[in-house]
Amino acid sequence: MSWDWEKLKEQQQGRGGVRPPQVDDLINRFKNFKLPGGPLVILGVAVVALLSSMIYTVGLDEVGVVQRFGRYVRTSLPGLNFKLPAGVEKVTKVKVQQIHKEEFGFQSVDGVERRPRLAGDGSEEDVSLMLTGDLNVAVVPWIVQYQIKDPYNWLFRVKDVRQLLKDMSEAAMRLVVGDRSINEVISKRGEIAAEAKRVLQVELDNAESGIHVVAIEMQKTNVPGPVQSSFNEVNQATQEREKMIYQANEDYNKTIPSARGEAERTIKGAEGFALDRVNRAKGDAARFAAVYAEYAKAKDITRRRMYLETMREILPKLGDKFFVDADQKNLLPLLNLAKQKSTAGGAPQ
Repeated sequence: MSWDWEKLKEQQQGRGGVRPPQVDDLINRFKNFKLPGGPLVILGVAVVALLSSMIYTVGLDEVGVVQRFGRYVRTSLPGLNFKLPAGVEKVTKVKVQQIHKEEFGFQSVDGVERRPRLAGDGSEEDVSLMLTGDLNVAVVPWIVQYQIKDPYNWLFRVKDVRQLLKDMSEAAMRLVVGDRSINEVISKRGEIAAEAKRVLQVELDNAESGIHVVAIEMQKTNVPGPVQSSFNEVNQATQEREKMIYQANEDYNKTIPSARGEAERTIKGAEGFALDRVNRAKGDAARFAAVYAEYAKAKDITRRRMYLETMREILPKLGDKFFVDADQKNLLPLLNLAKQKSTAGGAPQ
């Protein structure tokens, strides 16, 4: 279908020469446009804005600290709350359930990579370098996990509470590490963390910081790299010394008890021998006293009885006995009667 431009022009001229609206015309009309009842609309917008500034919501893990003309008035709980309009009361939301973290001696990058972190004042000193009680240098990185237990103190009692936490954490850790040897710092990290947590909490409470220390986590503790080889040699020498001490103690525990036992046995034997001799002497004395008492009563009978008892004890031990008359002058050599009896198969008498 082709357009008839001539006919279109005639129709426009028949309508009084009306032309389509141009862009400039639309812009001019927009500039000259006025809302009907302008003051009422502005008032309505102001009322809506005022009402919206009086209503606020506090999350489940936080509280709202309300200030009126800059002065603290109350703490609002989680949920929908109301306050006076903006400019009169202001709300600062503080997360009291969230666990915050501060790292010392290292810095996490994307939660995986870690690199040393220097002191916060911009110096070149690594905050993890500490002097131990035995005058050694140790690298002691650690993490402080904490919560905000008092929002009022957190916001108003300390000017820079995070810097205070960093300074006191470093002071507490240096205090605890300075009381221990390098071996204790390396091997007893849990004990050091517990003591540092206690010291830090006391100092933060004294400063009214509003912080509750949840935990202090010790990272891998070591000595600086330039002295690592020397430290290993010292450790090896220390282990050798402890080994020799252990062996010496083992020999001591074997030798000394044995010598003590032998000495005790000798002493007990001597005491037993002395007791036996004393008892024998007392018995002999008592027997002699009893014999003497009987001898005093009947001297002849007692002398004969003693003689007979003695001979009865001695004669069986003499073997063969030959009795010769003392008056015999010409004594012939006697036959070996004992040999003859042995040859004949008889026992000697």
